Amino acid sequence: MASLNVGNLGEYLREQRRQAQLSLRQLADAAGVSNPYLSQIERGLRKPSADILQQLAKALRISAETLYVQAGMLDERDRDEVETRAVILSDPSINERQKQVLLQIYDAFRKENAADEPDEPAVDGAVPPTN
Repeated sequence: MASLNVGNLGEYLREQRRQAQLSLRQLADAAGVSNPYLSQIERGLRKPSADILQQLAKALRISAETLYVQAGMLDERDRDEVETRAVILSDPSINERQKQVLLQIYDAFRKENAADEPDEPAVDGAVPPTN
């Protein structure tokens, strides 16, 4: 797992909190964490667990995966997919049903394109056997 980049995470959380027009205390209460602990996270002094990030994401109404990416918990390869999903889910101009349909279409395209890509070679350079 990648090391946590808590400085960027804290800045990102602060910005999301401000966009949601929540005070530090309001977000702490909504997420079920202490006010001092949330302040330390925002200042990059604490490394929150995945559970705490999930609680914060729920309180901010953003995807937990977005916070995992900011914290460096998700593999870099997953970043684009997570960001695409987060943008779809956070769009206020479409309803929940439309968001789910868009995500299903997105998943279908990703699966289709993954099937078209050649298999990656084995780590030792050997070519996997074909059946």
